Amino acid sequence: MSINVAFSTNRLLIFPDDQILTVSELSSAIKGTVEKNYSSVKLRGEVSGVKRHSSGHTYLSLKDDDSTINTICWRGTKIDFPLEDGMEIIVRGRVTVYPARSQYQFIIEEASMAGEGALLKLLNDRKKRFAEMGYFDKTNPIPKFPEIIGIVTSRTGAVLQDMKNRLEDRYPFCRVIVWSVNVQGAAAAKQIANAVSGFNFMIEKRPDVLIVARGGGSIEDLWPFNEEIVIRAVFDSKIPVVSAIGHETDTTLIDYAADLRAPTPTAAIEFITPVLADLRLQIAEDRGKLEFSIARILREMRSRLVGATKCLRSSHFVILFIRQRFDDKVGRFLVSGSSYFQKESMRLRTKKLISLNSYLILKRQKYEEAKRQLDKQMENFMKQSMKNMVVLCNRLEQSSFKKILEKGFCFVTDKHGKTVKTKAEFEISMVEGVTIHFQDGGATVKIVS
Repeated sequence: MSINVAFSTNRLLIFPDDQILTVSELSSAIKGTVEKNYSSVKLRGEVSGVKRHSSGHTYLSLKDDDSTINTICWRGTKIDFPLEDGMEIIVRGRVTVYPARSQYQFIIEEASMAGEGALLKLLNDRKKRFAEMGYFDKTNPIPKFPEIIGIVTSRTGAVLQDMKNRLEDRYPFCRVIVWSVNVQGAAAAKQIANAVSGFNFMIEKRPDVLIVARGGGSIEDLWPFNEEIVIRAVFDSKIPVVSAIGHETDTTLIDYAADLRAPTPTAAIEFITPVLADLRLQIAEDRGKLEFSIARILREMRSRLVGATKCLRSSHFVILFIRQRFDDKVGRFLVSGSSYFQKESMRLRTKKLISLNSYLILKRQKYEEAKRQLDKQMENFMKQSMKNMVVLCNRLEQSSFKKILEKGFCFVTDKHGKTVKTKAEFEISMVEGVTIHFQDGGATVKIVS
């Protein structure tokens, strides 16, 4: 008996020469060998042919200049960015075999962008897409004197303490509500979006303005602030949002979606709060101007009052004379007005009765005329309807199959009354008998011998 030997990386697959394997047994053996030797592999390649299934799985290909491998990213695999065609990535996973097609494929377990250039390309593509979707068109006015400020940042970082110190120096009586989130990592984007939405759902003690802040970092560290879930939450926010991400040279997509961009977190505090000392100085200046204006108005009013008092004393006799003339005219008006009102009252009563009678006669004439026209139209309508009905009845009678039978035609039905339409149906139905329908009745026919 001879032996067939198949070489593998770490072991030999030995099959007796007289052993006959099934296709499934061979596929299972290859699958076990591949999965054992390539259980953890890192690949670098270009994404191609991305297809997202309704189940949540993503199917794609990884390729380089010479080769291509089918790749699967199962639903639930944690990836910080969406897989898109043309993207160069580095993945870690395992190689497996799909026995139904004898096809090997790569299963992604982790993935990252291959270099900063790829991230910048993805960032520019997202910026263009979000601009077309209108995410960068929102502008809510920033309040000049906020009473409550909401801050979305990490509670453990130095950024929050720097912002609080700056606020204490400038505007100490303003209240701050901090929503602590992760500002880096896979879960950061969802936590930031939930924080912005959560502030908007608050009913009591709702902030007048929101600040989304974090310190500086690499483009990978700041990537959560480029995710669509964060941009959409900022766009949907009814509360004005200030973006304070990284240093002055750092730019993320949330800067375009926010109502105001601050170069640093402490600068965000300076942008939305006044300086207390400046406020006190401005209030003192406004108070001085107000007191001066009130004093000037009082002086003018006092001068006018003195002049009016002098005129009032000299005009006492003029008022008495005017009052006497007024009483005289009122008396004459009452005497002549009584007679005039009686005449006008009688004239209006007569005119009103005549007008009402004429109005009723006119309306009655219009009613009679409308009634005659309606009766005439109804009569014409009934005549036309009867003509149409006669025409339709004639058409219906001409379309009856009985008219066709009168011309010498006939039709055939089987024993169940179903119309026989073809020669083949006629030959089959003749065994049990058929009925031939003429103008004056039907005749049953069947094969006897």
